[in-house]
Amino acid sequence: MQRRKFISLLCGGAVAGPIAARGQQSAMPVIGWMSGRSPADSTHLLEAFRKGLHDTGYVEGESISIEYRWAQGDYGRLPELASDLVNRGVLLLIAVGGEPSAIAAKQATSTIPIVFGIGGDPVNAGLVASFNRPGGNATGYTLLTSQMEPKRIGLLHELVPTASSLGALVNPTFPPAVRQLADIENATKTIRQSLFVARASTDAELTAAFASFVQQRVGAALIAADPYFDTRREQIIALAAQAQLPTMYQFREFVVAGGLISYGPSYTDSYTQGGIYAGRILRGAKPADLPILQPTKFEMVINLKTANSLGLNIPNSMQLLADEVIE
Repeated sequence: MQRRKFISLLCGGAVAGPIAARGQQSAMPVIGWMSGRSPADSTHLLEAFRKGLHDTGYVEGESISIEYRWAQGDYGRLPELASDLVNRGVLLLIAVGGEPSAIAAKQATSTIPIVFGIGGDPVNAGLVASFNRPGGNATGYTLLTSQMEPKRIGLLHELVPTASSLGALVNPTFPPAVRQLADIENATKTIRQSLFVARASTDAELTAAFASFVQQRVGAALIAADPYFDTRREQIIALAAQAQLPTMYQFREFVVAGGLISYGPSYTDSYTQGGIYAGRILRGAKPADLPILQPTKFEMVINLKTANSLGLNIPNSMQLLADEVIE
């Protein structure tokens, strides 16, 4: 009993069961964090995740240690990052920033618990057996962002009804891109709007994509939901401003930074829930028994200053429907 008590104190008294046994070699339990995003655009998300951990009794640097790995939009790096964390013997993997991160974590281990954060369907991605009973070693949350493209297309058409054609920017290296593109094409057909698609997965291709929007004279553009585009937020907003192109985004952070309009969930809430799931697993809960979390609220944000710079009049009806209007 005395030896067990001593180990419990070393671990901060915060772990139980098989996870605690693996953590006895360290003064405090270590979890691995891997993301398809970058540190610069994830500061507020990390704060939200740490809040979730705190709510379950864990404080980074006091009762928990976190090893961070960032792909910074280069999805090809994720398998190596996952393997590195697995080889370091972390007790838990946090795989966020899109499907590529979660898939890499799942391929790297079938035993270490995983909490993932993605934008699409985790069942179709092969991550879990079902939403209610994930099974296996992984659970987490989906933001449903990659499934919201038709709604965004509809809002963009309502915002710029005189546009002769719409543009869409997708990342061909992002696993959900095939479905995203199909959804976008179907949505534009429904409203009988012509569509021009540009593809980009590098900085040079981003610049070329906006140049092609201008060349094709698209009246407004949709930036498909993709963590790579999140890591290039400032660049994309600047390119849209240079092209004088009304542009729709997935998260409010784009609009706060100068983008025109966004529609999507509050993903800070989801990161907080991810932190809570991480804490529960560290305390002995099994990922197989924790249902996949989904957002319950979606928000539309409009930047009137950006609209004015584009010479665009935002209908009062849209302003009244918006959850936030930045003036």
